[in-house]
Amino acid sequence: MDHFSSYHPSVLLVYYVIVLLLTMFTVHPVLLVCSLLGGILFFAATNPLKALGKNLIFYLFLFFLLALTNPIFNHRGETPLFFMNDNPVTLEAILYGAGVSVMLIGIMFWCKCYNQVMTSDKFVYLFGKAIPKLSLVLSMALRFIPVFKSQMKKISQVQKTMGLYTSDSLTDRVIGSIRTLSALLTWCLENSIETADSMKARGYGLKGRTNFSIFCFRMDDGILLAALGAFLCMSGVGYQQNVFEFYYYPSVSPIPTGAGAYLQYSIILVMMLFPSILEIKGRIQWKLLRAKI
Repeated sequence: MDHFSSYHPSVLLVYYVIVLLLTMFTVHPVLLVCSLLGGILFFAATNPLKALGKNLIFYLFLFFLLALTNPIFNHRGETPLFFMNDNPVTLEAILYGAGVSVMLIGIMFWCKCYNQVMTSDKFVYLFGKAIPKLSLVLSMALRFIPVFKSQMKKISQVQKTMGLYTSDSLTDRVIGSIRTLSALLTWCLENSIETADSMKARGYGLKGRTNFSIFCFRMDDGILLAALGAFLCMSGVGYQQNVFEFYYYPSVSPIPTGAGAYLQYSIILVMMLFPSILEIKGRIQWKLLRAKI
């Protein structure tokens, strides 16, 4: 079902680099909304609805937190709405906080999708020959949080099943959390030793050691890479035409409109929605094929 992740690792890396850089280095609201929408839909297409709901609730809280706290510390702008402790709370500061919130949430969603698609074997495949030690450390670090989170959940469930603590008492929860953390650290040390012994037994790091790879560059990879190159060229034209120029201070600038601007927005939207469209299309095709059986 992971149709987007079936592309060549180098193409996937280029795509994520473009998306993340475009999201991080712009304040244009249309681009940020397109990026956020693409990240949410791709996450929804590859994860259960329950996980999506939990993330949306947390990020909605983060959105309001950043949007409302920014004008408390930032008093720039020409449109004061009201005064708090003789300091103006401006419309521009609120909108800027909202824009930064959308940027951060979009980046977080894309990073979650990156961790699901760019697995450790793909990362090692891309950088294993050039920087073998660093690529191994980075690939293991990227999977550190999800693996430990899953293991901590397992340990907690086992201890609850054994009746070591209940979730009703605060004292029991604190003691149980300490016991869970202790077991997790022990498992971490043991797992690291086993991993090191396994890698040494398999000859990792020896001279002349060959690498096996299941990845091959196909025609679809070349088409997507060419499309990404065309997208960069079109984006460069948009920057030259000031389509993506936008600022919040001292007053909010108007969003560029016109045929050229709408074309640029449409291209960016398709670019951001491409992974989710691919996943949804694959799911529909799979269901149709199963219905014919």
